[in-house]
Amino acid sequence: MGSRMAQRLLTAGYPLTVYNRNAARCAPFTAAGAQAAPTPRAAAGRAEVILSMLADDNASRGLWLGEQGALAGAAPGAILIECSTVSVGWIAELNAAATARGCPLLDAPVLGTKPHAAAGELTFLVGGPAPALETVRPVLAAMSRAVVHFGPTGSGALVKLVNNFLCGVQIASLAEAIGIIERSGLDRTQVLELLNGAAPGSPLLKTISGRMAARDYTPNFALRLMAKDLAYARQEGSLRGVNVETAAAAIAVFQKAISAGRGDEDMSAVVEQFRPS
Repeated sequence: MGSRMAQRLLTAGYPLTVYNRNAARCAPFTAAGAQAAPTPRAAAGRAEVILSMLADDNASRGLWLGEQGALAGAAPGAILIECSTVSVGWIAELNAAATARGCPLLDAPVLGTKPHAAAGELTFLVGGPAPALETVRPVLAAMSRAVVHFGPTGSGALVKLVNNFLCGVQIASLAEAIGIIERSGLDRTQVLELLNGAAPGSPLLKTISGRMAARDYTPNFALRLMAKDLAYARQEGSLRGVNVETAAAAIAVFQKAISAGRGDEDMSAVVEQFRPS
């Protein structure tokens, strides 16, 4: 996701400095005119806008904080944008550190997968100060079809977790349903065509059922990341007095797939545990 977003910024003509824990992944961007930095701190040093796209809280914390972290290199007034899908608690922690540095923070996770990122068709879900958002709106527009501001810091992160919670539960249910269909001798194609056009049908159901039927698990969204997002969503529900039981059930389904070695495959691979052996 991050590499595709970076390419959109280069295509739009923005001067870009990139950092990746695997330095070799910076090569295509330096060949296209970007600068590569050896540390997050160095990457942030002269930037007016600093964006991060990583897997989880721990990866985000490691990039932003510490002696070589991006926040240590950020100039007061630089606008920080955390695009990763992370917990609301970590966003609050990062916001406190950013405020002490004199930098406004936007939590701006995205809707969309790798093809959407490559095409500049992401949707940014933004929390944080409106003036900062208006300053960086052209930057986000270069990567997106829509930018939606939900309110104060943390609101974008929370909306993203609610979105992924609903997606994860539906995918786990779909996997179980396909298990029933295939073990019953029904015509899978016929049944899925019906379901996709009936009340359960959704864009997600249509896309994921197609991948499950084709057994195409090339990762657009890694299975282990959906398990992570479901766990974060359950945590946020618990903090608000909601016992998110459907998330707990979906987490168990995804964790079983991870234990079977499918964590780095597309999330649609969760269906394999329900198929006839």
